[in-house]
Amino acid sequence: MAFMLKKMMMGATMKNLGGDGEKKATNDGKETPQSKGLTREEFEEYQRELMEEKIERDHNFAQKKAERATVRMHMREKHRLPQSEKDESQIQMVGGEVELPQDLAKMVQDDEDEEEANGSFFGMLQDVDLDALKTKAQGTLTEVKRAAEDKCTTM
Repeated sequence: MAFMLKKMMMGATMKNLGGDGEKKATNDGKETPQSKGLTREEFEEYQRELMEEKIERDHNFAQKKAERATVRMHMREKHRLPQSEKDESQIQMVGGEVELPQDLAKMVQDDEDEEEANGSFFGMLQDVDLDALKTKAQGTLTEVKRAAEDKCTTM
């Protein structure tokens, strides 16, 4: 309120009461120090800070993407699914080795410990000879049919 009163007392028009007013831009649409109301040194410092913040945001974003890719790779490895080249490239963009956040690493470790303790179903399935199991099942089915035919005259 005091700002508006001061502007009115100084003879500013109603158009300029909105604060910064319209930004002046050069012909190519870029901001200038004058459009921001800063000196050249202040404007350069402002631009440098913006670039540093952008680089930091980009780095954090890439790091999060790499962490997610690491989790996906771990899950694919765990369930024996084909790996994705996209995940590998995201990890390489960050610089290779990516550590999982502590909470995710703890969850993964707990899952592995639990599977080892219980003996996972898939782990037991790997030791089973499926051809022998199939042959035994077909033999049992044949025996059941023969026994049913002997007992039932309709068959």
